[in-house]
Amino acid sequence: MQQPNITAVVAEDEDLIRAGLVRKIRQCNQHIQIAGEASQGAEALELVRQMQPQLLITDIRMPVMDGLKLIEEVRNYHPGTIIVIASGYADFEYARQAMRFNVRHYLLKPIKNQELADVLNGICSELADTLLAESGDPEKCVQRVQQYLREHFHEKISLEQLARQFHFSAAYLSKIYYKYTGETPSKYITVLRINEAMRLLRQRKDLSVHEVGEKVGYPDPFYFSRIFKKATGMTPREFQQSVR
Repeated sequence: MQQPNITAVVAEDEDLIRAGLVRKIRQCNQHIQIAGEASQGAEALELVRQMQPQLLITDIRMPVMDGLKLIEEVRNYHPGTIIVIASGYADFEYARQAMRFNVRHYLLKPIKNQELADVLNGICSELADTLLAESGDPEKCVQRVQQYLREHFHEKISLEQLARQFHFSAAYLSKIYYKYTGETPSKYITVLRINEAMRLLRQRKDLSVHEVGEKVGYPDPFYFSRIFKKATGMTPREFQQSVR
């Protein structure tokens, strides 16, 4: 199977080192496409949220948000992203902490071209094997998508972001999802959100309607009210009053 193209975000606070790393990545593997560069952890996290890359290559010591905190956030909210640490600190403690977040690749600066190539080629092969398995069993892929949505429905998720998460085009993902479920991914997200909103409105009397909407992925209270009423026949406030 042809190797897939992989989108990557590179996080490194030293401009020259970051530029050199990006250049080496492009030289070592033509299938890696740099989707964004960041000089500190918070910026990198925002890029991951926006771009949904398959790969994050990050330093450990960075301002505002260090690499370990960045890794923790990415692992919690973007579990499909493969993470590679590139650090100049030969300290096992960093590697040990990174392993807690299932980071399997740790490159020590100055990074040698062959070591970088070996890691990138291995990641490409890993993703190619995943694609082969999923394309051979689309029903299993749909099940994985549903599991992902159950874990992340409260986040802002577009079809394009979801497709990139599973390395498919948006059109193909929509096609196989509808074939095996009879509904669209956006419909499934709405059902998950409304069900969770109903649970919170019943059980969490300390939460306002606005707070419930934010927790299930609807920060706009007017939009939340409209979607909730369409699904249940009542506004969130009317539902809240009825169960009390």
